[in-house]
Amino acid sequence: MAHLSIDLNADLGEGFGRWRLTDDEALLSIVTSANVACGFHAGDPSTMRRVCELAAEHGVRVGAQVSYRDLAGFGRRSMDVPPRELTDEITYQIGALEVFARAAGTRVDYVKPHGALYNRSVHDEVQAAAVVEGIRLAADRPLPVLGLPGSRLHEAARAAGLPVVSEAFADRAYTAAGTLVPRGEPGAVVSDPDTVVKRALGFARDRAVTSIDGRRIEVDVRSLCVHGDTPGAADLARRVRAELTAAGVRVAAFA
Repeated sequence: MAHLSIDLNADLGEGFGRWRLTDDEALLSIVTSANVACGFHAGDPSTMRRVCELAAEHGVRVGAQVSYRDLAGFGRRSMDVPPRELTDEITYQIGALEVFARAAGTRVDYVKPHGALYNRSVHDEVQAAAVVEGIRLAADRPLPVLGLPGSRLHEAARAAGLPVVSEAFADRAYTAAGTLVPRGEPGAVVSDPDTVVKRALGFARDRAVTSIDGRRIEVDVRSLCVHGDTPGAADLARRVRAELTAAGVRVAAFA
């Protein structure tokens, strides 16, 4: 069997002021890529700087997790933002994180949309193109775009000459079409740790998952997301990594 490799990513820096949602210190000792909130759905300058410094210490790749401007809704409310405005907001967020990443001795290595923007850019080619244009303007190098395989976001990124990285979620249910079941629907979030670990192994070894209606779906996976905003996230991420390693899967950053 060929040697298998997969990246583990988590959403980090999801706090604001004195309020913290993610256990950044624990997760940064486990994951290989960190999707850092850039201030629009969560995060503030001090949090961004701290997470970048911790990521650099642990050798974890830093990614910009860009969002709609929606602190009150945690970036999970879909918004009709004019394309030019959305492009500017994406550029702004990446630029802000890049400053803190460079100050920590590292840099922004990739970009991943968050929440409603992630889901919207799966189907909406106009919003997807605006996101990609913002990424293109923000950096002097082609930043990889982390997202759902087959999405409009990845189509737009390829057209703009940006690398794409396919992502999967061990703790989210999939439709038969290979998209995520919306969070508001029953069974959208997989909470049983044993099931999450089993699905993670399936993604890494078989590049496949069982949909919510029982069908086998093949998924091109280079990075596996372990959500950082769920209770016990660090323990679950640690177990996922240990089980992947035990199964002969090399856990390493894609960037």
